[in-house]
Amino acid sequence: MTPARGDHEARRAEVSAAVWRVLTARGFAGLTLRAVAGELGATTGLLTHYFPSKRALLRYALDLLDEAHAARDRPHAEAAGPDAEGLTALRAALLDVLPLTPESTAGSRIWVSSWDAALTDPELAGDHAARYQRSRERIAAFARDAQQRGELRTDRGAEDLAAAAQGFVLGLVVQALFAPEQFPPQRQRALLDDYLTDLAAPVENAAVAAPGLDVAQGLTRSTAPLRRRTTS
Repeated sequence: MTPARGDHEARRAEVSAAVWRVLTARGFAGLTLRAVAGELGATTGLLTHYFPSKRALLRYALDLLDEAHAARDRPHAEAAGPDAEGLTALRAALLDVLPLTPESTAGSRIWVSSWDAALTDPELAGDHAARYQRSRERIAAFARDAQQRGELRTDRGAEDLAAAAQGFVLGLVVQALFAPEQFPPQRQRALLDDYLTDLAAPVENAAVAAPGLDVAQGLTRSTAPLRRRTTS
C-alpha cells in the first residue's frame, strides 16, 4: 500500500478503489481480504486494520456498492428532464435499472452478485431489504402521480404497482445477464413498454391522452395497443 502519511481519507480512497476493482473483476463471490490485500500490494494483516472480519468487508462493500448505485448515470431520467412526471418519470426510472449499456451491465453483475452475500447474514439481508424498500417508495411515488394524472389503472394501490414493477425489472435484469443474446436492449425496452401498457388506464380516462401520447413517449411504439384495449 502506498504510504499515506497519516492521511486517513487517502488511505480510505485506496482501500475503496481496491475493493471496487475486486468487485468488478470477481463479484462478491471473489471478495476476500486476501484479494483486496493483493490489489493494494499489502498484507492481509494490514488490511484487518480496516476490516477485522470478512463480514466487515462485506458490509463495507455493500455500502460502497450502494454509493456507486446512487451516483450512477441515469440517462433516461436525464433525457426525460427534471420536470418529468407520472408515467414518463416512472418509465425512465425503470429503464435506468435495466442493463442496457456495457456500463450498466457491469454494474448489474456486481449488484446481482451481492444477493448471495447478503442472504447469508440476517443483518446484511436487512440492509438490502431496506435498500429495495427505498427503491419501491420512489417507484410508488411515480406510480401514484401517474394514477392521479389518469395514466395508470387505479384498481391497485401505488405500493402494489411499485412492488410488481420492481419485481418485473429485477427479473428482467437477471434474464438479460444470463442470456444477453435473447434479451438485447431493444427487447428489454419493448418488454417494459408492454408491461406498462398493460397497466395503463383507458385512454378516454387519461388526463393527458392527447393524440400521439403513448407509454414509450414516442420512441418506437404507437398508441394502438392502448386504443385497441379500450374499444375491444
